Amino acid sequence: MAVCCGGHSHIVSAFFGVVAISLLLLLPVPQAQAHAADPNAITKANPLVNHGGQMLKGNIDLALVFYGQFGRIQKNTLRSFLGSLNTNGRVGVGGAPQVSSWWSMLSSYSPTAGNINVKVVKQYVDPQYSLGKIMTKDFIKIHVQKAVGEFPGAVTVIVAARDVTVDGLCMGKCAEHGVIDGAPYVIIGNPMTECPGACAWPFHKSDYGPAGAVLKPPSGDVATDAMVISLASGLASVVTNPFSTGFFQLGQKASVIEASTACPGMFGSGASPGNTGKVLVDPLNGGAYNVVGLRGKKFLLPALWNPKTASCWTVM
Repeated sequence: MAVCCGGHSHIVSAFFGVVAISLLLLLPVPQAQAHAADPNAITKANPLVNHGGQMLKGNIDLALVFYGQFGRIQKNTLRSFLGSLNTNGRVGVGGAPQVSSWWSMLSSYSPTAGNINVKVVKQYVDPQYSLGKIMTKDFIKIHVQKAVGEFPGAVTVIVAARDVTVDGLCMGKCAEHGVIDGAPYVIIGNPMTECPGACAWPFHKSDYGPAGAVLKPPSGDVATDAMVISLASGLASVVTNPFSTGFFQLGQKASVIEASTACPGMFGSGASPGNTGKVLVDPLNGGAYNVVGLRGKKFLLPALWNPKTASCWTVM
């Protein structure tokens, strides 16, 4: 593992306890070559396409649903991430990019988007699994209708507990978004039970591709920080392609490639298959992160497709 410490003015020195690392591939294959054989690879020659449909912009209300039983760390971390999306200039000093820097990239998808402001207007927890432990489309519809009852137009975010199986996940995707009665929603599962080898990486050994280094989660809990990555990915997709008519590209077997899924496994500059790229390490617990949110909370967020440069973009 090589230590990397230059090229980004916002990274403070090791004197302040923050160390930047670059995780190396087992085989030094350049990123462009490594992706060349991937028929789903999104490149300048094969970019995401704007299909002209509506995108979410301005003020976005969220209805947050915790389905099943959750620990305090999981709920607080996910809430803190959502609360950090619009906190430009209001996070603790530390030298790392802010969560809002990552979120602001999505504004570039629409020339009239301006700032995309997110507010959680409703939260509820269903610890008794009132609809059972298999989350089907019909059950998602019930949750969405309940969540947006008094907040028409809100985006429902459903977080499923680790003993809940979400129909449709573990099939090449770690988060899903859709529309029910005109209301967009995002649903994520617990990556420790929903495809950990795909959805918990880089905090869990990957099931495929180069066997890159496994990182420590910034919160100390693998499932929690992997869920943050899935939630971030789902929100990016629902903003840029809420009704399946916005930014997307069709991949193999009718898979839909969107704002964050266009750049899988990338978290920092220099990323390539099996290599997260340049990230930061918390000197207190060894957790890997690339952004800081409210009260200094640390997160690792995925790369996004940059429509202006037609390339993958990372916050570091």
